[in-house]
Amino acid sequence: MKTLSRRAWLLYIPAVAFLAGLCILFYTFYTNADNWSMRKANRHLYTSGTLIAAGNITDETGAILAKTADGKRQYNESRSIRTATLHVVGDAQGFIATGVQTSYKDELTGYTFANGIYDIKKYGKGNDLQLAVNAELCAEAYKALGNNKGTVGVMNYRTGQLVCVTSKPAYDIQNRPSQDIANDKTGEYEGVYLNRFFSGVYTPGSTFKVITSASAIDNIADIDTQKLKCTGAHTIDGGSVKCLGKHGTLGFERALNVSCNSFFAQVALQLGTEKLTATTDALGFNQNFTVGKIRLAKSTFDLSAASKLDLGWAGIGQYTTLVNPCHMLMIVGAIANGGTSVQPYLVKSITNQTGKTVLEAKTEAGLQMFSASTAKKLQELLRSNVENYYGDSKFRKLEMCGKTGTAEVSTDEGGDKPHAWFVGFSQRKDLPYAIVVVVENGGGGSSVAIPVANKTMQKVAELYGK
Repeated sequence: MKTLSRRAWLLYIPAVAFLAGLCILFYTFYTNADNWSMRKANRHLYTSGTLIAAGNITDETGAILAKTADGKRQYNESRSIRTATLHVVGDAQGFIATGVQTSYKDELTGYTFANGIYDIKKYGKGNDLQLAVNAELCAEAYKALGNNKGTVGVMNYRTGQLVCVTSKPAYDIQNRPSQDIANDKTGEYEGVYLNRFFSGVYTPGSTFKVITSASAIDNIADIDTQKLKCTGAHTIDGGSVKCLGKHGTLGFERALNVSCNSFFAQVALQLGTEKLTATTDALGFNQNFTVGKIRLAKSTFDLSAASKLDLGWAGIGQYTTLVNPCHMLMIVGAIANGGTSVQPYLVKSITNQTGKTVLEAKTEAGLQMFSASTAKKLQELLRSNVENYYGDSKFRKLEMCGKTGTAEVSTDEGGDKPHAWFVGFSQRKDLPYAIVVVVENGGGGSSVAIPVANKTMQKVAELYGK
């Protein structure tokens, strides 16, 4: 009897192994079915490695950005729009990972786990995606960048709609360059597959003084009445934080107006590493953010090994700090929105093969980045920058608030070629839009980034103003 019992138990071993194998098989299928279906060898979806079977992609106005016709992918009739929207539309080969043709390929092809690609064979098309961007605005921003590399992003800070996302360099998606982009030696196409708005990180330069200012408002009781001296450099432990001018004795508002490095280095020392780090933590540094299915590059701030001199440099946006442009847009948008950020969105709606809307973007609150009082104070300071320093004539009829940045970076060739920044927003009630501009190795923020921001925001006013 005992022998029979042992033999019976032995039968359980292959049964358990069989069930375990089934579980592993199901899990493998569940986690890989998408990739298997989307393999470029699947002739229902791809021809010669190029996506052909997908729904339409349109901008917010309904203008076609991509469609399938005569068995191949076709794009907008305007070369300037095709180029300016390259990084949001994405290429049909999948090199641009953040483009919707790659990041939303399941939705575009109509793939589901339950039905696979059955629906695209049934209906002969995939789902249609309407993007939040305005193609004309993207083209204007791309043009404004001139011959420079960089990025421009514009967001409705009340709703989260990204009405402009453009990145440069790019190319005409319908007439891909004949040369091997991956092995280009001219530098013309350096980083061309990178959407700098979503995936880039940059030294923020003086735009970070907005964050140092926020920390000072929250933690230094007499910051509004303090008077600090600028002699052209502030000495810290044998080193110094240099300033672009000798500003003499000045207060908080004036120091931000003229972007005094000496003043803000001293403020950073008053704050100390813990308080300044706490502010950056509240703003989402060292955290992961997504825009729909697109993951942003992480903004980083780390003072764990910083000396006092390093802390001074960090307070003016140098040291090791790196900021993602979309994240910076969220921060300045939160200031404009009373302290609360809104979740940016790129895809406005998805319509299935039968014409039913299966996804529609909704406004979602993000981080509570600032208190209402701190946000109000920052609004006043950033408005003062434009009124009292840059000049409203630089932003005619826009009622802009903002801050420039000239971020010192070293290049492989040696020497410094600063990144030019501008971050800001309009206070016009009919223009609740925030903007970020980064011009790589462009020079001064005031001379280079402000004209790009103005041209873009004037187009925003033309399209959305009342």
